[in-house]
Amino acid sequence: MGLQAHSNILSETVDKLSEIHSYRQLFHQYRNQEVLPSGEILKRIVDLSRAILFPGYYGNAKISQQTIRFYTGVNVETLHSLLSEQIYAGLCFAHKGCTDCPGEKLKTKAKELSEAFIATFPDMRTLLATDVEATFNGDPAAQNQGEVIFCYPGIRAITNYRIAHQLYLLQVPYIPRMISEMAHSETGIDIHPGAEIGHYFSIDHGTGTVIGETSVIGNHVRIFQGVSLAGEKLPPDENGHAIRNIPRHPIVEDYVTIYSNATLIGRIRIGRGATICGNVWITKDVPAGTMITQKIENK
Repeated sequence: MGLQAHSNILSETVDKLSEIHSYRQLFHQYRNQEVLPSGEILKRIVDLSRAILFPGYYGNAKISQQTIRFYTGVNVETLHSLLSEQIYAGLCFAHKGCTDCPGEKLKTKAKELSEAFIATFPDMRTLLATDVEATFNGDPAAQNQGEVIFCYPGIRAITNYRIAHQLYLLQVPYIPRMISEMAHSETGIDIHPGAEIGHYFSIDHGTGTVIGETSVIGNHVRIFQGVSLAGEKLPPDENGHAIRNIPRHPIVEDYVTIYSNATLIGRIRIGRGATICGNVWITKDVPAGTMITQKIENK
């Protein structure tokens, strides 16, 4: 094929890709001075959050009881600055009713949301300490809690979830999902930031685990790899569109254990202290204290 033929093919392809029907649903028209949330900066924000929540494990390794207030202060100030910018970008992107970026009003709101988020860190640290303890107590292979914090994908994913969930509660657009998807990419564990999860939560191994948006998980719950808390397929609305913003994922009560590759579908309730064994498919409520196993038929 000659050079002219190659040139014609490329030119025709450019023409097709430039036709409005080709990109209508996939195109974002930037407004004056608009910015979009940055995955690279959000990764730094998550790293800073981990350094604050787990001092000495992430960030400055020379931190001590004498210097912790200084380093925490530096990290908090940096986090507030970066997060304010990213929240502003998310708010601006979500603000569809203007031709120019709204400016100072949203910048002020972004700073307030960033402050409100950071104010949750003491409680978030307390909650994460229970998750670390539950993970260590549930895994005989763990040498100490430091190994759990530093190495375990379950804690990495849960930490991202705890961060994303607080931003979700503050109704920050886009950023919570981006943060949860970072952990999904790193660990294979997919926790929607809208899920409600209590304390002493642990995920053993975790690869392939999915926890949907409206899932409710109680305290002292332990799940394994491949577990799916899935939403049921709901009938469409009168316009044929999928129904949104209604509870459609399972409720898991306290002290429940769910073993590998179990799938729980719909707004069902798993009662307190129940045990769900591996490779089962559950679409109905499970009474408290029940053990659900696969049925094995005698030949």
